Amino acid sequence: MNENTANGFISVDPRQNPLREVHNLLLSGVSPRPIALVSTISEDGVDNLAPFSFFNAFGANPPYIAFSPAYSGKDGSAKDTLLNLEKIPECVVHAVPFDLVEQVSLASTAYGPELSEFTKAGFETLNSDAVRPKRVKNSPFHMECEVEQIIPLGGTKGSGNLVLCRVVRFHVSEAVMEDGKMTPDALDLIGRNGFNYYTRASGAALFTVNKPTGQGMGIDQLPELVRESSVLTGNDLGKLGSLETFPNSAEVQNYVSGLKKHAPESKYHKLFLHGLEDMDKNPGQAKRDMEVAAKVALNEGDEKFAIHVLLALAEL
Repeated sequence: MNENTANGFISVDPRQNPLREVHNLLLSGVSPRPIALVSTISEDGVDNLAPFSFFNAFGANPPYIAFSPAYSGKDGSAKDTLLNLEKIPECVVHAVPFDLVEQVSLASTAYGPELSEFTKAGFETLNSDAVRPKRVKNSPFHMECEVEQIIPLGGTKGSGNLVLCRVVRFHVSEAVMEDGKMTPDALDLIGRNGFNYYTRASGAALFTVNKPTGQGMGIDQLPELVRESSVLTGNDLGKLGSLETFPNSAEVQNYVSGLKKHAPESKYHKLFLHGLEDMDKNPGQAKRDMEVAAKVALNEGDEKFAIHVLLALAEL
């Protein structure tokens, strides 16, 4: 690989490197990617099914999705999906849950156009409402689509073709619905990473992030000591910067005085007070203990404690 190294980064010019290496960079760095299991139909009436991980949704009014079947990197040949869409511009795009990953992988095999991946990969079919291609009964989420545009992205070996689809019908399995919403654990979808790696989007992999409800103060308004902390991460600073107001000096002092008067209610409360007591004997370790206390508080959702003690630390 032709590359330059500076500032701790390896810089790569895609025009000066082999297609396979550029492809691997995209697959590994743009991940995990949702997988579209796309069904099409040929002019001869043969059902086709193939997975694509260059895929996403773009707008809801009207609902659009897009995926990209690429030309072969070896001989530049087109996939059956693309050839079918050029003749019959309709498809069904399905979500891929963990239980189907091996069947979907099998469906990616380059079978001849006379063979149906529905049969080869063992998928049960359903008729669609508004388009001709069949639906995969085994998937929990289907989108019937009309293809509005196919945009060539290079027209040579390894080049993509952006297939822009307008969704004309959604189908959702009742089994994945809870209080009118599709739940991640019930869907149990997978994402594609580089090489042979996949991501399972359920269980312990799930976490929540509260969106800012207003205009956050911003990380730039935090004291320099807090911004340059070796303990707090970018995520920690982001939580603090999302607060709409910071307490003033008097509010900080009153809050800390209250902490001193009461028995520690949590481990991070206790750690902060321990740091205060050690400030004269070992200021370096004491400050670190107080930063750790704030970090633990942030991890447990106690932003109020964290911002007060960090601002108090900055005033010491």
